[in-house]
Amino acid sequence: MRRPKGNLPRVIPEQATAVTLHTTLGVELVEHGDGVVRGRVPVTDKVRQEFGIVHGGAYAALAEGLCSLGTYVGVGDETKIVMGQANDTNFLRPVWKGTVHTECRALHRGRTTWVWDVRHTDDDGRLCAISRVTIAVRPVPRDEA
Repeated sequence: MRRPKGNLPRVIPEQATAVTLHTTLGVELVEHGDGVVRGRVPVTDKVRQEFGIVHGGAYAALAEGLCSLGTYVGVGDETKIVMGQANDTNFLRPVWKGTVHTECRALHRGRTTWVWDVRHTDDDGRLCAISRVTIAVRPVPRDEA
């Protein structure tokens, strides 16, 4: 598959206008700072599985997307791109309604990888899922000839 010519787009979620997984799911960025990112997603049918609870993929997508944003902001280098390298998500308690609140904290800030600890809670602050996410930091690909 050929890559598109030119630089890859740089979109921060507040500026996003395209329909992406995160806009489809309703992910909201709450805060991002030095090694910490917080976001949330309302529990709607868009994020529920067939039995009415939040789908595991929604937790994984929320974790990876927020950690990618945190890494991108932390790296602060327009010649680099970030992408998920590993995502291990464990489910502890089902969420049926309300909002999933996610807090991501950088554990390791390397030159080529960042590792994040992620905690997903419900509206009552109960821990519902945890994730360990590794984000790769790579040079922006060159145009193909």
